[in-house]
Amino acid sequence: MVGVIERDPAGAAGRHYDLAVIGGGIYGISLALEATRRGLRPVLLERRDFGSGTTWNNLRILHGGLRHLQRLDLRSARDSVRERRWYLRTFPELVRPLACVMPLYGRGLRRPAVLRAALLASEALSAGLRSLPPGRVLSAGETAARFPGVETDGLRGAALWYDAAMPDSPRLLIEMARWASAGGATLLNYLEATDLVQHGGRVKGVRGTDSLTGDSWEFRAGVVVNCAGPWCRELAARFDRDIEELFRPSLAFNVLLDRAPLADAALAVEPPQPGSRTCFVVPWKGRMLAGTYHAPRPGGMAAGPPEREWIRRFLEDLNEALPGLELGEPDVTRVFWGLLPATEAGTCRLALREEIRDHGGAGGPAGLFSVSGVKFTTARRVAERALERIYGSSRPAEPSVRPPSPALLWREFENVLGSDPEAARLIVDRLVEEEAVMGLDDLLLRRTDWGLHPGAPPDIPARIRELRPQIPDREVAPGLAGSPTDD
Repeated sequence: MVGVIERDPAGAAGRHYDLAVIGGGIYGISLALEATRRGLRPVLLERRDFGSGTTWNNLRILHGGLRHLQRLDLRSARDSVRERRWYLRTFPELVRPLACVMPLYGRGLRRPAVLRAALLASEALSAGLRSLPPGRVLSAGETAARFPGVETDGLRGAALWYDAAMPDSPRLLIEMARWASAGGATLLNYLEATDLVQHGGRVKGVRGTDSLTGDSWEFRAGVVVNCAGPWCRELAARFDRDIEELFRPSLAFNVLLDRAPLADAALAVEPPQPGSRTCFVVPWKGRMLAGTYHAPRPGGMAAGPPEREWIRRFLEDLNEALPGLELGEPDVTRVFWGLLPATEAGTCRLALREEIRDHGGAGGPAGLFSVSGVKFTTARRVAERALERIYGSSRPAEPSVRPPSPALLWREFENVLGSDPEAARLIVDRLVEEEAVMGLDDLLLRRTDWGLHPGAPPDIPARIRELRPQIPDREVAPGLAGSPTDD
């Protein structure tokens, strides 16, 4: 069936591929998709489930280039606008416009005149890429109408602009994976790359171990691309040598709050102290999703989740930025935490650009490449650049149409669960059989939102076990908290 993700390691190991991609987050899936659009045949190996780390923990926003403009990084700003437009046009059922409101109190750069100039620059940068309404500066009265709980003391207005929301970002990733599969990609979750296969200093493929059975397989390919997210540096060291620039870890986290949204827009707010970082408070499925808090990672990759003290500090920042909110630890229902690349070890100054390394060009195995990115939004553009680096510009992307898929089918589940159990079972069966579901958490968290949606019935796991008892209910991807992106 077109677009089905078939998990068959034994069958996959018997074929030859143009390239092997390691890592099944947004960077690996984007690379596999763009490779198929250039007539290439990739195999992708992900040691856990697709998108279970960095990608799963994002803030559910596809940012444009406003932040990059503040740094005069025009290339990154243009990339962000271009890619945001691509998602809006390609996945209209999963990506929608999101209004963003930043209250202005005349402090530092948060002055109406400064933001008006920034919004005009953003409009100029978006020339030819228009996909959202233009931004503007609101009056104080318009701001209070848009955000009824805003602190009015000293309020001089607000900047209003539009980004894109992807409330179901795990589903978005699976849709991209199905598209890649329809184009000829072989995608294998729970298959960990363990060794590089090479001969005479040239890549010949990669060996991997099935995390569920322990079986080992060899996948033949003349190019191997390491897209392992926070673990890309570790993998590069195993296959060739350590490259510090690939990933210097810093800690980042977002929090899901058991509070109703303060507005129908995302709020960009900051505490009044000089030098405070902007926080985004995003309406998500009837609750508030807030982020992103950044901290140094002195323990490196081995350090654990954020300390409670850091979570308390973030809540204090939110309370100072939004007086009257009075958040406390009991309001936090989930912490999405993990690692982002920093510019220097031991800091939380985030890297601004991707890293694409040709190991062969530096004396390592020819045909081995490593890719480390910084944003969900621009992952596809980074994939394009990586393929240009590997193959040159001789393989332009061919127009392709997304295959039919159950993109919205899963949303019907709750409607039929009580009234039509057979229809509910068919929905579950289709998702399991077409999308390489290996455990209950794959289905509940990374094919649907049934396990995370605040309004979902609490007995859905038990209901699914009744409908499909053969789904293992073990947590095959332990430690769901992965690494949030800065989007």
